[in-house]
Amino acid sequence: MSILEIIQFPHPVLRNKAAEVEKIDDRIRELAANMVKTMYHAEGIGLAAPQVGVSERLIVVDLSCGEKEGELIVLVNPVLTKKEGEIALEEGCLSVPDLREKVTRADLIEVQGYDLEGKAVRIEGRELCAVAIQHEIDHLEGVLFFDHISRLKRSRYLSKRKKALECGDKG
Repeated sequence: MSILEIIQFPHPVLRNKAAEVEKIDDRIRELAANMVKTMYHAEGIGLAAPQVGVSERLIVVDLSCGEKEGELIVLVNPVLTKKEGEIALEEGCLSVPDLREKVTRADLIEVQGYDLEGKAVRIEGRELCAVAIQHEIDHLEGVLFFDHISRLKRSRYLSKRKKALECGDKG
């Protein structure tokens, strides 16, 4: 397993809609394993394939950051099938350095997809789990979490990020 490079905004792959995974094979299983290792290394709770430069519909989420056995969620071609309620939590993103903001999302979600063996799965998530899954599925649609914050806060961040990149700061 390898630790992959996490792509950072404004890399264009982060704004593309990811392609469906056509076949769950060893390549996808290896990508998922590398994404999990990368997520844990970066101390994140979720990662989507576009964040490592692969525009395919694959996400990994582990709210325990690898601390608890059985907490890891790996979903191929995830689709949100239910969204209820509202919760506002502070979010950050491994691909969006130096920004943490409160985002309002659904408090209860249901998602369907496939596991790494190609078996259909359905997961219900609440609170932080719901938020993390929605955040990662947004990546598959080319949406970043700052797209959900006020125009003023987004504009301030984009200006700050542009200046940092002009000064040669990658993150």
